[in-house]
Amino acid sequence: MRKAIVVLVLLLAAGFAAYTLWPRHALQDGLMLYGNVDIREVQLGFRVGGRLEQMLFEEGDAVTAGTLLASLDSQPLQDSLALAQAGVAGAEARLAVLRAGSRPQEIQQARARVAEAGAAHKNAEQEYTRQRELTGKGLSSQGLLDNALARRDEASARLAATRQALALAVEGPRAEDIVAAEAALAGAKAQRDQAATQLEDARLVAPNNGVVLTRVREPGAVVSAGMPVYTLSLTDMIYVRAYVDESNLGKVVPGTKVAVTTDSSGREYVGQVGFVSPRAEFTPKSVETPELRTDLVYRLRIVIQDADDGLRQGMPVTVTIPTA
Repeated sequence: MRKAIVVLVLLLAAGFAAYTLWPRHALQDGLMLYGNVDIREVQLGFRVGGRLEQMLFEEGDAVTAGTLLASLDSQPLQDSLALAQAGVAGAEARLAVLRAGSRPQEIQQARARVAEAGAAHKNAEQEYTRQRELTGKGLSSQGLLDNALARRDEASARLAATRQALALAVEGPRAEDIVAAEAALAGAKAQRDQAATQLEDARLVAPNNGVVLTRVREPGAVVSAGMPVYTLSLTDMIYVRAYVDESNLGKVVPGTKVAVTTDSSGREYVGQVGFVSPRAEFTPKSVETPELRTDLVYRLRIVIQDADDGLRQGMPVTVTIPTA
């Protein structure tokens, strides 16, 4: 009995010595921090509303960046695009007409009208001259002379109008009209591009590599713009969020290589300190230890360079930072 008590005391003494000496040994090998794999996820939805036509992946499926995840019924958007394309064609045609100016036939027609008006004016002028001479000799009345004068003035005005019309036909459309037509064409093209973008937005693609966490909607559902249909857990890159107290802050330098281990695997991952927060905060409940419960710490982010499926989001990890 006494021998057993002596052995027990020796074991307790050895354990106490190991406990008291271990921190120094650990600090000699490196600074040990505790943290978690960052939970990085994104809710995916369409930028336009419509009826869901396809949902191509289930929860737990791995997807790569650019993979088509879901699509909407695109027929309404295709109709809008066709209408916008027709508007562009019409605006282009109107601009082409203005830039081309008057056709040769139109100019010839305007010149013919000038000739006709000139002949009518000449005839009216001669009739007025005749009536004035007859009235001067007392062979015609003043009323007939006044009528001849009115017809001459009317013919003169008509001749001036046809000459102006000919000048406009030769000169072509105004520069302001062409500028307005160009602006109308630009607006039509913008509407066409907008319709094309909306048609493309009817396809939902994965922005990054990841794993489908939740499938929120099913085909046939009518969704509005921005409504989530998938939740994607991002797998590139893997980050670890850890915290360091002020006394050890100088040992954590961005760019430092670190070792990351988990409780569920014997593998040691290689990481690199990428970010150290300039602002102190209280230790989060998920990583605090009794001695750090009331201390201020600084958050740091570690990029894992050789991550695999052994690191899952939210998993607690141990980070060893060399102190040499």
